[in-house]
Amino acid sequence: MTRFLRNGGAAVGAALLTVLLTSAPARADAMRDSQWYFAPMRLAEAQKLGKGGEGVTVAVVDSGVDGTHQDLRGAMISGRNIARDVEDDNLDSGPHGTGMAVLIAGRGHGDGDGLLGVAPRSKVMSVTPTQDQPLIAEGIRWAVEHGAKVINMSFAQYEAGDAMREAIEEAVAADVVLVAGSGNDHKQVAFPAALPGVIAVGSVDRKNKAASFSNYGDQLDIVAYGTAMTVARPHDRYEVVHGTSDSTALVSGIAALMRARYPEMSAAEVADRLTSTAIDRGAKGRDDYYGYGQVDAVAALTAPRGATATVSRAPALDDNPVAYVPVEKSKGLPPLLFVAIGVLLLVVCGALFMIVRARRNS
Repeated sequence: MTRFLRNGGAAVGAALLTVLLTSAPARADAMRDSQWYFAPMRLAEAQKLGKGGEGVTVAVVDSGVDGTHQDLRGAMISGRNIARDVEDDNLDSGPHGTGMAVLIAGRGHGDGDGLLGVAPRSKVMSVTPTQDQPLIAEGIRWAVEHGAKVINMSFAQYEAGDAMREAIEEAVAADVVLVAGSGNDHKQVAFPAALPGVIAVGSVDRKNKAASFSNYGDQLDIVAYGTAMTVARPHDRYEVVHGTSDSTALVSGIAALMRARYPEMSAAEVADRLTSTAIDRGAKGRDDYYGYGQVDAVAALTAPRGATATVSRAPALDDNPVAYVPVEKSKGLPPLLFVAIGVLLLVVCGALFMIVRARRNS
């Protein structure tokens, strides 16, 4: 009986340890590890060249941003909810906007934990909403008036009224870099991406192939990674997503690095350098599915000024699949811990029952 208890206890202890290790909540550094695109995009090098985007404000015209997210602390400045005409600070009802903000300016947390944005020393200004074009237009104007050097528009509409067109024209005249997603319906580039003066961004997958959902057409300017992207969600959560929205945020982050490295560089030159240094994909030269090619952050930050860089072809990424983190980061004790405790209690009760039964039969 004693040996039974000793062996059983050891087995239970081993089983419990296994459950505890495998069911522990995903550490935030697993989130950092999930940012697989950092290596092929050479973003660590780009961040050094571009001073992390320091001194540059990026307006995120979106659903709102949860500025209390652990990876955005210190990244936010006052924004605006145009519909309500109130400050749009720390809005926790903006899952999409929170994801875009972290891709652009995430700072991570702790000792190398959490998600890091492309321009982690830039500032994010949240502007909402994106459902109504007159409100979008006013939001763009508000962002320009309050110092935005880059405006990220990760949304798509299939018509553009006068209000939106005029606001875009005013932002272009004010020397603001405008970046927008082409859309996720595998059809013609949507608005505002299709408007003159806006950098229209499509998506490619890990193999540098045009994503099946990415919109295409004459107005497409550039592509960036946009599949299996780990993004932040309100209340310190995370999710794996895909879409031209994410690609747009990456390009906006690179634009912020460029404006930090070259404060005197015009928005038009930023756009030109992004497209002229892009890595050619698909058919040779510009085409409707890749635009001028796949964004190359380091080339855009280092190409000689005043000259069009030579468009190059880069080898495809490794085709091996990447292991991604769980959709959401658990908080508190893991559920399987309670299962393990329950199993342990059942084993102990069973052992006690066997002891009592053995004594009765002796």
